[in-house]
Amino acid sequence: MILKSSLTAVGLAVITVTGFVGTISSSDSTEVVAETRIGTNVGDEAPDIVMNNPEGEQLKLSDLRGKIVLVDFWASWCGPCRRENANVVKAYDKYKKAKFKKADGFEIFSVSLDSKVDSWKAAIAKDGLKWDYHVSDLKKWQNEAAGMYGVSSIPMSFLLDENGVIVAKDLRGFDLHLHIDKHVKSLR
Repeated sequence: MILKSSLTAVGLAVITVTGFVGTISSSDSTEVVAETRIGTNVGDEAPDIVMNNPEGEQLKLSDLRGKIVLVDFWASWCGPCRRENANVVKAYDKYKKAKFKKADGFEIFSVSLDSKVDSWKAAIAKDGLKWDYHVSDLKKWQNEAAGMYGVSSIPMSFLLDENGVIVAKDLRGFDLHLHIDKHVKSLR
């Protein structure tokens, strides 16, 4: 009985320090199971984003599980964002047909911090942002996704693996390509 209590105390300490969850099965043995934390640090499972596209259709980030996903926060009124869009388009063109080691493809999930749908749509067209996943709640800096992700400046990006886990963040320029390359098996 003392041994069982000691093991339980050690297990609770492990949970506290590492974030692992222990469960006791009916056979009186202890099994430690990893728990994925939801958050915005590298290694965390990315919080789900559910917002409307410019046409009012609801899109979910979680629908892209199985793919490498770049979650890109930007706005039509943001000069640095508009300049970085050229690099994001190059990444999309380069990786949209790539074969990945574990993932089923590459996608971009753009979150706009715009407040006017017409400005947002015009910037998508002018910058050639040809992917299908554009969302916004049109609340500018009060954007719910930006709040969840702790976005305080834009452009800001998060690279997710096929399981929705953040593998890199705040990627710009060539750094974006270097991090995506780590997951590529071959370019077609």
